[in-house]
Amino acid sequence: MPKLAANILIVDDDLDILVSARIFLKQHFQKVSICQDPKELHALVTGEETDIIMLDMNYRKGTNDGKEGLYWLRFLRETDPSLVVVLMTAFGDVELAVESLKAGATDFILKPWNNEKLLATLSAAWQLRTTGKKLQRAERVQETLQKDLLRESSDFVPGRSPSMQGLLNTLRKAAPTDANILILGENGTGKQVIAKELHRLSERPNAPFIHVDLGALHANLFESELFGHAKGAFTDAREEKAGRFELAEGGTLFLDEIGNLPTHLQSKLLHALQNRTINRVGENRQRNVNIRLICATNMPLAKMVQEGTFREDLLFRINTVELDLPPLRERTEDIPALFQHFLELSNNKYRKHLRLHKDATEALMRYPWPGNIRELQHVMERAVIMAEGEDIRESDLHLSSRRTDPAIAASAPTDLLSMEQQLIKAALEKHKGNISKAATDLGLTRAALYRRMEKYGL
Repeated sequence: MPKLAANILIVDDDLDILVSARIFLKQHFQKVSICQDPKELHALVTGEETDIIMLDMNYRKGTNDGKEGLYWLRFLRETDPSLVVVLMTAFGDVELAVESLKAGATDFILKPWNNEKLLATLSAAWQLRTTGKKLQRAERVQETLQKDLLRESSDFVPGRSPSMQGLLNTLRKAAPTDANILILGENGTGKQVIAKELHRLSERPNAPFIHVDLGALHANLFESELFGHAKGAFTDAREEKAGRFELAEGGTLFLDEIGNLPTHLQSKLLHALQNRTINRVGENRQRNVNIRLICATNMPLAKMVQEGTFREDLLFRINTVELDLPPLRERTEDIPALFQHFLELSNNKYRKHLRLHKDATEALMRYPWPGNIRELQHVMERAVIMAEGEDIRESDLHLSSRRTDPAIAASAPTDLLSMEQQLIKAALEKHKGNISKAATDLGLTRAALYRRMEKYGL
């Protein structure tokens, strides 16, 4: 059996006990250190990483009340709360054991010990230590991700156009509340950016922001992904798993592409939102969830309600406040600030110092931006990569190859579903059926594009 990668420190005034314990434990653990004087503890635990400390309860001859051990236990807990401390004594005292556990000890063993019992106790203590380390790492990762999210949200470009000013006024009023928000808008208008800005301005900015793309979520995985599952709930459920609702606990749950949710799954989502409770797949226990809900879609939900493809009660549930993001062609006043923003981001990313030439600026203002902000970002990043010299010229933008044929534009449908269908067709034709390239052009994942192709029979 391989050694456990634990560093163990044994503290006892009896050298014979120290030596015998060290000889036995070195067979099972990576490193075993010994210490006769607890006054050396501070230097030992701060000088190198220690996972488990076996701490004797008594050090002065003739004392057996355990007060010294409790003192040093409290000292260790104050020095490093993550330390796992196992107390040991030659006197079996139940009250002393209870007091030591209350003070933060992990376990309590009696001397002389049974080697198998000692090994089992320390192995369990090591499992506790590794679990604690994993939790600390997860918390650090979450903290880093949250800081990145807030930093990303702080780069939000608000816009000066009247339509955006009105939307931002509503956003600022709604953000500090727990009202359910529905964000509407064409592909690429920045719905996810708005959702993150809502989270940043909410009363939950330091809690998780969990993004779920319902358009890319397979129907068979819907319940497991959103609500979690118990171990053994289905063939591949080898361990229990928390769903997105639980992961968003205390924070914001952002359900993107909610218009793509099949009708038979809408009732399950509605039940969870109404009751703020979920059941993991394969278990009967109800779990309370505390989340702030934000949804987004590019589809006409009101029309879908009339057609019977979207539940009216679900629509009422998710749109306490509605934010309708205008397309970029309707907010041309905001274009200069946006392309300057993306120019700076791309310059920083690729360590360049490019500027926009006047002819490039004029071309950017003339272009209709059918792909909205996402297309503008893509154009700017590509231009920074490909440009030669210190200026980005109109020729570096390659906008002429992206223009829609005027005849097609003139006959373009006005309802969003037909527009989406036509855009998908155009992207597939442009890339000769290459799904990956078409999805990238449309700002979708491959899975989301496949779902739409199936929906429109393409």
